[in-house]
Amino acid sequence: METLLFAIIQLIHSLINMYIWVVIIASVLSLVQVDPRNPIVEVLNRLTQPVFSFVRQKMPFVVFSGIDLSPLVIILGLQFIDTLLLGV
Repeated sequence: METLLFAIIQLIHSLINMYIWVVIIASVLSLVQVDPRNPIVEVLNRLTQPVFSFVRQKMPFVVFSGIDLSPLVIILGLQFIDTLLLGV
């Protein structure tokens, strides 16, 4: 049973790390002019925009002077959850 729990925690850890990279890539792509109809950009937007919108709605102070810090809030939150899961 302990092995199963460890495997589930490792899977969640891997998913969190992958989503952090998705957030980073989407944030970098938002700084450059890319074609919004590009399939990769569309997938990244579908994966990140709902979470970005949720953070912006719940914490409107993360956007100031035209700078959106919601990706940073998401990454810090995911890192916090990951640390709690791994018990480090």
